[in-house]
Amino acid sequence: MTDSAALRTTMVDSQVRTQDVTDFALIEALRRVPREAVIPAEKRALAYADAEIEYAPGRWMLRPRDVAKLLQALDPLPAERALAISAPYAAAVLDALGLAVARCDAADPPVGLFDLLVCEGAVSEVPRPWLAAIAPGGRLGVVERRGPLGVAMLYSRDESGELGWRPLFDSTPPYLAGFEPKPAFVF
Repeated sequence: MTDSAALRTTMVDSQVRTQDVTDFALIEALRRVPREAVIPAEKRALAYADAEIEYAPGRWMLRPRDVAKLLQALDPLPAERALAISAPYAAAVLDALGLAVARCDAADPPVGLFDLLVCEGAVSEVPRPWLAAIAPGGRLGVVERRGPLGVAMLYSRDESGELGWRPLFDSTPPYLAGFEPKPAFVF
């Protein structure tokens, strides 16, 4: 086993499986996909740490636990069409699971409809274009933050087009640049 393969196994065993991530295919994909491949060379030593990692200015890779729980909740299926929004690691894992993955930066509006959308990093409010890009039967996984508290959310659109949502777990990654709360006057 290479050093990074051993680190991935340790990450999965100590940070992911201990957090009720039980999807076998997802666990195997997490063991195969190198996190260090999507972060700058000077931060590669942090690739398997239990921490968010800034891979570009204002863009963050979720903690292993959080990205694994979010992906498991999205229930990705091979051949589904996925959009990874500022989510390079999640994109690589979804690709390893056999999904057709498109990638975009959070600042770019999605084009088309997707079965699955995922964003790494937090937003104060989910942009309407992201919600509009959820196909019937599709899902969006994203962390919404209000100040210091954040919650991973699952948005889903049923076959009739109705949109629903539910909270998944607490998570507090940094805000994506440009998606922080707007300043408001407070008495």
